[in-house]
Amino acid sequence: MWNGNAFSGTKIALICGSMLVCYQRDQKQGIPFPGLWDLPGGGREDQESPVECVIREVEEEFGLQIAAGRIQTLTRYESLTPAGLDTYFCAARVTEDEIRSIRFGSEGQRWTLMTIDAFLERPDAVPHLQARLSELMSRP
Repeated sequence: MWNGNAFSGTKIALICGSMLVCYQRDQKQGIPFPGLWDLPGGGREDQESPVECVIREVEEEFGLQIAAGRIQTLTRYESLTPAGLDTYFCAARVTEDEIRSIRFGSEGQRWTLMTIDAFLERPDAVPHLQARLSELMSRP
């Protein structure tokens, strides 16, 4: 059980070599960033920790089981909305075998692998995730 501060969710960069697992969000009214390219992860449930949250989300969205010890660079970010809860961003390396085993869930239109640079340059990707990924990739 998480005993830290409240947060709204966790996103993750799943990296395989120079490639990144991405998905295109549903084109629905009322959801944030409809139709944009996004990274796995999502909202916190119950008293999950940031790592527990992203592990559950990755399994629900892509059918992948990522062990907690594989999660790297967990970083907290202030909310993008006034009075909103903070979020977390992290990364994990995945293998080609894991990529082949992806079972895409019911959220989103489709998934793909794209180069990290391609995601960072897309005009139709979630902007704050591009910024967070860029920051992550610039770390030594």
